[in-house]
Amino acid sequence: MSAPIVQRLRQAAEGLPAGRVSMQALAQAHGPEAHGTLLLLMAMPCLLPVPGVGTVLGLGMAALAAAMWRGHTGACLPQRVAELELPHHWAQRVLDLLAATYTVAGRHARARMSHLACAGRRSCTAGAVGLMAVIVVLPIPFGNLLPALAMMLIGLGLVFRDGVAVVLGLATATLALCVTVGLVLAAWLWGSTWLLHALGL
Repeated sequence: MSAPIVQRLRQAAEGLPAGRVSMQALAQAHGPEAHGTLLLLMAMPCLLPVPGVGTVLGLGMAALAAAMWRGHTGACLPQRVAELELPHHWAQRVLDLLAATYTVAGRHARARMSHLACAGRRSCTAGAVGLMAVIVVLPIPFGNLLPALAMMLIGLGLVFRDGVAVVLGLATATLALCVTVGLVLAAWLWGSTWLLHALGL
């Protein structure tokens, strides 16, 4: 299953036009739109140090999570995400990393525990995607890494019908949530201490 996708992505990476490339163009290179493929496509740029993409892609993933929660089987990029443009070298990097991801997944992922690899109405998978999308939007340095990894694992699980990948994604999402809560609490405590010190209390 992954071989045609890998070949298509690598060819698309080599044939990208000069200048900025839209997410819609990357989606067309990726292939048919579905919950899993769109999660992968939107999560991948969040792993890269591309300024400004986290907010837009986070909102896009939140919209996808809402559609999954409502049980909508159709999937498409929200307009704002589709219009987002990446510099040529970053767009090429996204396609290359997607190809590498599918290559690795093709060796290990397979249809198993498929009842877990679904994005059904009010599923915990949709809830986890929504939470990770919120974390991606938050202005936390390097805060995108764990949520993006979690959504990539969930996306691969949906694409390959691999419940094990989904479970790993949910576990990573739990870790990301714990780390984020810890960082927020630490920042709040530090801020409170600094404010009290500044006020001489």
